[in-house]
Amino acid sequence: MPPGFGDHLRHWRQHRRLSQLDLAQQADISTRHLSFVETGRSVPSREMVLRLAERLEVPLRERNALLVAAGYAPMYRERPLDDPALAPARRAVELILKSHEPCLALAVDRHWNLVAANRMLPHLLTGADASLLKPPVNVLRLSLHPLGLAPKIVNLVQWRAHLFERLRQQVGATGDARLAELLDELRALPLPEGTQDVRLEGEHLGVAMPFQFRSSLGVLSFISTTTIFGTPIDVTLQELALETFFPADDKTAEALRQLAAA
Repeated sequence: MPPGFGDHLRHWRQHRRLSQLDLAQQADISTRHLSFVETGRSVPSREMVLRLAERLEVPLRERNALLVAAGYAPMYRERPLDDPALAPARRAVELILKSHEPCLALAVDRHWNLVAANRMLPHLLTGADASLLKPPVNVLRLSLHPLGLAPKIVNLVQWRAHLFERLRQQVGATGDARLAELLDELRALPLPEGTQDVRLEGEHLGVAMPFQFRSSLGVLSFISTTTIFGTPIDVTLQELALETFFPADDKTAEALRQLAAA
C-alpha cells in the first residue's frame, strides 16, 4: 500500500477525537484490524476506506485523497459551477441569492473566492480599492484589508476574530496549504488607524455573527449566517458556502429597501 494512508486516517480520527476503539466500533471492525490499517500492516479494501471516511465525516475532497493514498482511484467528481451537469444546482444558488434581496447574500468557494452574489453587493463595495476587486475576488481579503471594507466595519476586531477562527478550523480540518497561507496573510494585515474594539452581543460561532457596517445611509446592523451545501457525489457543491446577512433592526431593513430601489 502506498505510504501515507495510515497517516491520513490517523489525522482524521484524532481530529474527530475518536480512539481506535471508538472508530472500530462505529465501523464494525476489530480494533486490531484498524490498528493494522493505520500502521500499514493491512491493506484496506475500497469499501473499507469509504466506510471509515463516512464514520469520520471526512469531506469529499479528502475522501478522494484517502482513496488515492490507499491505492484506489478517486470517487467524487470536481467540476466548475458552470459545468452543464451542475446547471440545476447553479440555478438553485442564483434563486437563493436573489430571493434574499434586499439583503446581501453571496456564494464563495473553498478558498473564499467570490462565486456569485446578488445585486446588493455593489452597494457595499463603494470606496474599496480596485486591486481588491479584480477576479478572483477573495471576500476575506476584501473584508479585512485596510484598503477594502475594514475601515467601514464598526466591530472590526470582533469580526476579524470570528473570521480567523473559522479559517483556522478549516485549515485544521482540511490541511489546505492555500488556506493556511491566507490565514497568515490576513493575520498580518494592520488594523486601520483609529480602530476601536467594539463588541456586539449575539455572537454564536459557526451559527450567527453580529456585524455593523458604515454606509452612505448610516450604520447598518446585520446578523450574518453561513449555509453549506451537502451532496454525496460532487466536491464543488459540498465546498460551496452561502454567506447571508439579515437586518438586525428596522433602520437597517429600511435602508436596504432604499438601496434596492435606487
